[in-house]
Amino acid sequence: MRDSGLRWILWSYLALVFIFVFSPILASVIFSFNSQRFPTIPLGEFSLEWYEAIFSDPEVWEAAGRSLLVSCCTALLATFIGFCTAYTDFRYNFRFKGAYLALALLPPTIPLIIMALAMLAWLSRIGASGQVWSIILAHTVLTAPFAMAIIRLRLSQMDESLEAAAWNLGADEWAAMRHVIVPFAKPAIISALCLTAAVSFDEFAVAWFVSGLNKTIPVVILEIVQGNIDPRVNAIGSFVFLTSMTLVVAAQLFYMSKQNKDAS
Repeated sequence: MRDSGLRWILWSYLALVFIFVFSPILASVIFSFNSQRFPTIPLGEFSLEWYEAIFSDPEVWEAAGRSLLVSCCTALLATFIGFCTAYTDFRYNFRFKGAYLALALLPPTIPLIIMALAMLAWLSRIGASGQVWSIILAHTVLTAPFAMAIIRLRLSQMDESLEAAAWNLGADEWAAMRHVIVPFAKPAIISALCLTAAVSFDEFAVAWFVSGLNKTIPVVILEIVQGNIDPRVNAIGSFVFLTSMTLVVAAQLFYMSKQNKDAS
């Protein structure tokens, strides 16, 4: 009886957290189909006017394509760096390893504004600010620790003797990496790709500082809302939310499905 009461409290708390987090997003999605310009109750008629407005806007299409390019490139680079960092931690013991891991996991702990200012100052110093690859570089620095954490968690579940067994059977280090390490870490690698792409796609602060004229979707949203209330923001925000949540859910489902298969 006590356990059931505690379980009910925990589920109720979880439900309240989800309501608190997702109710503003749900309201934005609902208002994106509202014919009225201002988000007021009662709602007006159901309308696709604001979606038609953004789909007919070439600037939005350019920003969406740029965000897609940035997120894909960021995901590939961040996952590669994260894998290398995670494997180094898994495979080797060396002096100052703690400092190495602390530096590898540092970027997400830095406030985004500070990170954005630092990236802008550094990129400006080398004459590279305002480029698409500048956004990719900045987002890679920001998201690589997430990929590292996911892949390292997966590698921690691996029997270290498997790699040694491959060596004993005649495989060199690269062959063991290709046939043992990478297949085992594949669920985490795919999850890291999805998660880092999602983080990059909807990241705003760093992109706003370093993008220049190469605007991404979050930067376009900020410019639209400056100085006026524009219901197109609800439509664009719904699109960004759907894209990001799809990537995050796909990453979680893929990783958990592989975990369940391994457990069974």
